[in-house]
Amino acid sequence: MQLLGAAALWPAAPALATGDPQRIRWTDLIPNGLPYGEIVGRGFVDAEEDVWIPEFDANGSALNTDLDGAYIELAGYMIPLELTADGVTEFVLVPYVGACIHTPPPPPNQLVFASSAVPWPQRNLWDAVLVTGNMQARMMRTDLAQVGYTLETTYIEDFKR
Repeated sequence: MQLLGAAALWPAAPALATGDPQRIRWTDLIPNGLPYGEIVGRGFVDAEEDVWIPEFDANGSALNTDLDGAYIELAGYMIPLELTADGVTEFVLVPYVGACIHTPPPPPNQLVFASSAVPWPQRNLWDAVLVTGNMQARMMRTDLAQVGYTLETTYIEDFKR
C-alpha cells in the first residue's frame, strides 16, 4: 500500500489483522460464478415519489463468504450514518458517487457497512476513500438500505487512482 502522507492516512483503530490487506474490487463481493450483470432484478417506478425502485432477486443478496473474516482494502464512496463533531464514525461504503443519495441503493451485496473507532474528518462526499479492515459477510439493515457486508476499519485514506 502506498502511503500518501500523514494527513491522508487515518488510523481508525488498532490493527486486528496482521500482514498486507487483500485489495478487492466491487465485483469480488459477488460469489464466484455469479455474473455481475445478474445481481439486479427488474424493479418498478414509484409514481408518487417519481423514483425507480429496484427489485433484487436472490442474486442481489448472494454474498461471497470467502471474504468472511478477511483483512481487505476496498475503494469506494462514504455515505455517513453517524457523525460526531470530529467526523464520521459509521458509514455505508458504496461503489459509485451518488449511490443511495440521488439513486436507489445498489443491491445488498454491493454495500458495506463500516465503523471506525477514530472519526474520519468528512471533507467531501464526492471524494473516494480507500478503506482497510476486517470484513464480515453478513446481512444487516441500516436506515439507508439492506447491506451485505460489515467492515471494522483499521485505516481510511483518500483514494488516488
